[in-house]
Amino acid sequence: MATYHGDKCRQCRREGEKLFLKGSRCYTEKCAIERRAYAPGEHGKDRRSKETNYGQQLRMKQKARRIYRILEAQFRNYFHKAESHKGVTGENLLLLLERRLDNIVYRLGFAPSRSAARQIVRHRHIEVGGRVVDIPSYSVRVGDEVRVRQASREMVAIQASLEANKARETLSWLSLDNEKMSGRMLEYPTRGNIPTKISESLIVELYSK
Repeated sequence: MATYHGDKCRQCRREGEKLFLKGSRCYTEKCAIERRAYAPGEHGKDRRSKETNYGQQLRMKQKARRIYRILEAQFRNYFHKAESHKGVTGENLLLLLERRLDNIVYRLGFAPSRSAARQIVRHRHIEVGGRVVDIPSYSVRVGDEVRVRQASREMVAIQASLEANKARETLSWLSLDNEKMSGRMLEYPTRGNIPTKISESLIVELYSK
């Protein structure tokens, strides 16, 4: 999904819900789901057939990939890593995805979407622990400070995103200092405080076949 160049709104319509792929647009009446709440394509309105168990599992995996903006091979690697850790595999998978640097940049409000966050990281606008990190998949640890570089703090896109996110509450496992444009991971998130509408058990069932 990282190299998808088509209309992001089509992906939301295919999943039948907002995936918040286009930032602030998703909160307005211009959102495609608000205007056309049916699947894309000529026969989108007529798709009423009940999905099989496999179809539901596949859709959930595709939905997760689209939300976190990662490729199939990357996603499978995350699953195998989650499987090797102690605990519940599905929850481990979400934790690994949430710890990605591009996701943390998005969660802190430095970018309006995960795609924009990936670009900000790639262009070396973000520091972790005082050093520049330009790898979107970098895994952030508890105590790590994630901040916008001093030279990048005047960027209009970053300032606009922070301003737009002021009204939204920061997740309990993150802290944010708007003035310093920095945040910190206070603890690893649990399934209960990850606000992503994914049934991870379906993904586990898919890959366990």
